[in-house]
Amino acid sequence: MYDAAVIGAGINGSSVVYELTQAGKEVILFDGGGIAAGGSGAAGAFISPKFSKAGELKEILHDAFLYSMEFYATHFPECFTRTELLHIAKDANDAESLRLYKERTTLPLKDITSTLNESVSIDAGIVDAKRMCEALSKYAKFIKEDVETLRYEDSYWVINETFSAKEVILATGAYKPVIQEPYIELRGVWGHRIDVETATANPYSLHQFVSISPSKEGVVAIGATHNVHYHPQNATEPYNIEQGRAELLEKANRTLILENIKIVRDYMGLRSGSFDYMPLVGELVLSSETLANKDIRFKVKKPDYSEYSYYPNLYMINGSGGYGFVLAPYLAKILVEHIINDAEISKRLLPARFFARWVKKQ
Repeated sequence: MYDAAVIGAGINGSSVVYELTQAGKEVILFDGGGIAAGGSGAAGAFISPKFSKAGELKEILHDAFLYSMEFYATHFPECFTRTELLHIAKDANDAESLRLYKERTTLPLKDITSTLNESVSIDAGIVDAKRMCEALSKYAKFIKEDVETLRYEDSYWVINETFSAKEVILATGAYKPVIQEPYIELRGVWGHRIDVETATANPYSLHQFVSISPSKEGVVAIGATHNVHYHPQNATEPYNIEQGRAELLEKANRTLILENIKIVRDYMGLRSGSFDYMPLVGELVLSSETLANKDIRFKVKKPDYSEYSYYPNLYMINGSGGYGFVLAPYLAKILVEHIINDAEISKRLLPARFFARWVKKQ
């Protein structure tokens, strides 16, 4: 019997494992592909705030950026590199957002000007994606298999009819869900990153049409490109790697001319985003029982989430989109403090918000 089972060994699942094991919990971790085998392994793992005018996602990413920069540098310096980030506007709308961001942000900005377009620069960082996930999940029992069955009985969860745990945390991204609930809406975005040998030296973490890492021993990482139409579990044809490479290089060369190029390695995987762009953190609503409760008024402007029925000791951390490595340590801390100490989670993060919207449409 384990204190907790985490399903999914990307950056979200690995971060939750770290927080749980640091709290002294016995944890078992499942992933059929291996640690960081999906979207997390394909990520450029750039640590950056969101350069936009305003909004809830910008606010949470501001806090998560500050937290994660300190977290990685303090606990995993061997997997983390501080670097100067230069974000260059893609178009006129993006340029206006950057101008407003620079006027309003409280983050210390670097004094640098790009001749290409409006830009903003800040001290940021890059994470070694796979090594970081491995380091975070080091003290869990890792089982390389997909979770096919999850059953609750006698106050604990039975996993694949073999393992048991008191708590279960779902961190499966946009891949096949373990629990089927109609209100959980996640969008899969295919990511492709390439490591490239080039004679061109790049001192910055560059972000414009794609992200380009600083040069390290003559190699830069470019990615991840977004393909909203390809999903590995639904596709009828394999992903076109050559076409993906060509798109990445074409977009990278709009920002920085890369000379004497040799592609070293490809990384591919599926990112998970929510349809309101905010991450999902917290308990899962049990829709069948909640809908059967005739005392709940569902069509209200401000629903009371405490009226809903929830799966016992079952949680989710998901939907971070392209900011997984920024959000994961911050969100994992929030979730584990909730699990252990019953600390409150903001309503804007709870999966229940999707149930509330879904049930109004029924």
